Amino acid sequence: FSVFLGIIFFLELTAGVLAFVFKDWIKDQLYFFINNNIRAYRDDIDLQNLIDFTQEYWQCCGAFGADDWNLNIYFNCTDSNASRERCGVPFSCCTKDPAEDVINTQCGYDARQKPVSGISSCRLARRVFGGAFAYAQCCICDTLLSSSLVKEVDQQIVIYTKGCVPQFEKWLQDNLTIVAGIFIGIALLQIFGICLAQNLVSDIEAVRASW
Repeated sequence: FSVFLGIIFFLELTAGVLAFVFKDWIKDQLYFFINNNIRAYRDDIDLQNLIDFTQEYWQCCGAFGADDWNLNIYFNCTDSNASRERCGVPFSCCTKDPAEDVINTQCGYDARQKPVSGISSCRLARRVFGGAFAYAQCCICDTLLSSSLVKEVDQQIVIYTKGCVPQFEKWLQDNLTIVAGIFIGIALLQIFGICLAQNLVSDIEAVRASW
């Protein structure tokens, strides 16, 4: 039993070292894993629930951003896509409105459409930046905001724009002490189990020697 625990402890230690050394490779594998699941989002209800839970918990959308949902045949923005969900995202990508008691499963529709322009983009910028753009400056607003920035600001109002991989990395950094404490606690328990098993073996051998 002590040998078995020792092997498990050694494997866990090796996995931890390899995870640190090959962290970029692990991040790439996580990226591919999430994107493969995005492709099959509508094919498996259990997988769909897992993705929705992940995106809601981490407050993220896609692997590295909302545009990863172009990989799904129902959500991609191609002109040939006739789905009502075209250029949208699942409801789990939507930012939460505290005033809503019922989940709006259609909140992600058209969330990745082209950004608004003209007077609308000024009102949008004024809403997000807390009045930094006066209404009288709307005529020059489009020159102040690039289309990519307007699109990002537009999306941030209704959906999460950060990917799940960066959010997971951020969570690990923010909770590094807790994660390390858990692993150290598990390691100590295993070492304690190994010591108890060795003591038990010694006691058994001592009893046999006394016969």
